[in-house]
Amino acid sequence: MDQQQLLYTLALQKASKIGDITAKKLIQHCGTPEEIFKEKSATLQSIDGIGSFLTKSIKEKSILIDAEKELGYLERNNIKHWYFQEKEYPNRLKNCIDGPILLFHSGTINLNQQKIISIVGTRNITNYGRILCEQIIEELSVLNPVIVSGFAYGTDITAHKSAVKNNLQTIGCLAHGLNQIYPKVHKKHIFEVEQNGGFITEFWSTSNPDRENFIKRNRVIAGVSEATLVIESAEKGGSLITADIANSYNREVFATPGRPEDKLSIGTNNLIKLQRAQLVTSAADIIYMLNWDAKQSTTKQVQPKLFIELNETEETIVNFLKGKDKLDLDTIAISCQLPIYSISSTLLNLELKGIIRPHPGKQFEYID
Repeated sequence: MDQQQLLYTLALQKASKIGDITAKKLIQHCGTPEEIFKEKSATLQSIDGIGSFLTKSIKEKSILIDAEKELGYLERNNIKHWYFQEKEYPNRLKNCIDGPILLFHSGTINLNQQKIISIVGTRNITNYGRILCEQIIEELSVLNPVIVSGFAYGTDITAHKSAVKNNLQTIGCLAHGLNQIYPKVHKKHIFEVEQNGGFITEFWSTSNPDRENFIKRNRVIAGVSEATLVIESAEKGGSLITADIANSYNREVFATPGRPEDKLSIGTNNLIKLQRAQLVTSAADIIYMLNWDAKQSTTKQVQPKLFIELNETEETIVNFLKGKDKLDLDTIAISCQLPIYSISSTLLNLELKGIIRPHPGKQFEYID
């Protein structure tokens, strides 16, 4: 996109009451953002759903003046952008009807990888939630996924820090412009995140972290990812909004259970109870339900070990698999008299230890 088209795209973003769905309709009808502003008012009003009110907002001269100022900021600060019709724009977000027409980004980001998961939750994360979040990301790291979150307090920053610790790409999705960071205390993490990923936002440099911006931000978190994991949530919260949006996009939603009396688990427990999320207790559950294959990993290759300590469950499975061809998960669970939720995590551990090998169709075999 050249600077002229970028200017008019910014102006379209700025136009009052013109959301992303309406903006895309106008672009489809007129051809380019520039042609929208050069079109006659009568023609714009004739477009289904536009009318005189929205046409008046498009013809407001001040929005082009504001767009020129923002374009100057982008140029001075070398801010990169993605336009929704360009191939660099995140693939999964292209399939979301209300995805932003323009995204700004910094760092070294590749959002078109296959394995991308958003991790969200309460800002008042408990020690239980923190340990579980860190454990799941560490277990997932063998598959080299991208970790997306909102760079907020609690669950968000825990996910980002754990991703950095495990050398994973991590993306902070912001509810304001790239000229600031909220909360300010997280400025100390900017460099590490940009070295291992970066930040994305649809908001201008003049945007503040207002409440409504966080709600809009949540649809981007849900939209760029293959799945969303909610670690902890009270009965109401932004992470539940993100989960609802992910469900509306027909994306997988996962949630970690908590004690019934724990206020910070009411939200996640309800997601599971109402079948709005799949129950997750370990990374193995996510890997199984997303059909992620550990053999596709390009990092942290595991070599078989000569002397390995196994717990009782692991020994039961290993002894059963010895001398047999590859078997599916259900057969192993039934034969070993173990529940699925237990056996899936155990199989992942055995795979990471180099004792068993996974195959398509959730089948496994013992490595001689």
